[in-house]
Amino acid sequence: MRKLFGLSAMALGLATLIGNTASAESLVFEGKDGPGKGKKVVLISGDEEYRSEEALPMLGKILSQRHGFTCTVLFSIDPEQGYIDPNNQKNIPGLDALNDADLMIVATRFRTPSEEAMKPFDAYLEAGKPVIGLRTATHGFQGKWSYFGLEILGEKWVAHHGGHKREGCRGIIEKANAKHPVLNSVKDVFAPSDVYTVKNLDESQATVLLRGAVTATLDPASEAIDGPKNNPIQALAWLREYTAPNGAKGHAFCTTMGASVDLVSHDARRLVVNAAYHLTGLEVPKAANVDFVDPFYPSFYGFIREKDFWPTRNLKPQDFALGKSPLAKDPPGSPDWPFRKIGPAE
Repeated sequence: MRKLFGLSAMALGLATLIGNTASAESLVFEGKDGPGKGKKVVLISGDEEYRSEEALPMLGKILSQRHGFTCTVLFSIDPEQGYIDPNNQKNIPGLDALNDADLMIVATRFRTPSEEAMKPFDAYLEAGKPVIGLRTATHGFQGKWSYFGLEILGEKWVAHHGGHKREGCRGIIEKANAKHPVLNSVKDVFAPSDVYTVKNLDESQATVLLRGAVTATLDPASEAIDGPKNNPIQALAWLREYTAPNGAKGHAFCTTMGASVDLVSHDARRLVVNAAYHLTGLEVPKAANVDFVDPFYPSFYGFIREKDFWPTRNLKPQDFALGKSPLAKDPPGSPDWPFRKIGPAE
């Protein structure tokens, strides 16, 4: 019996090793069988506030284990000690994974990598390859790449339209595009991150899929408020054709949702998965499986400015590997938001 147990444990360990591999600075989830088999997705995290370092490994697990895409997740990394540091705006190692990628998912905020590091990023866009932008991707980069939000995704940072950490966001399906495949089985979207102002998007050149109604509270059952904040209702998710700096044409999906707690919403996850299918030329499932692969314990969004927080936590990419579910306390000043799992006891 003991020998049998040992063999079983060895087999489980081997299966986990095959399912994900990691360098010291990135994480790869090998695609299982599924429609996405053979296609490669690179997910780029790196923001100080909305916990993309939690959200993107979770999405990578779903895309790889449920749908067959091989997913590489990149992080902002402290270059000296190798821990995940979302406050480090300059170092996102592993961007050369974009060299043979079929889809790029961006959830960065005001990053400033070196020109050398960003050459694969430039080449990817200049090849007209598809892009998904989440939340702060509208202001994902500074300097040479500050064009990314407006020119690739269709919007840049403008303002918080809803009350930050007070008012939530209800996704309202745009009736004219209700039958678009990216909306397959997307019915109930709620995000506790507030609605962003969207004023630069040329809707005549975009396909708006969802609008974001400001809700009275952060409760998923909260009603949309009356008054000017919802008149007009801001665009929340859209598709558009982009033009890269070299003139190449490509396609992008953007949503101003994307905090890790936003993706507690089943249909918010489905929206992103559907967009991945659509942008890679695959038929969008009627009801894509977006169940979590591992338990997901998102922390509430907020800046973490304590200098010792990230070095002390010492998170590494491998801490988000298959079979692992890191836990984090909410940042100081976070509202009580009991609409998520907060630990193994639940």
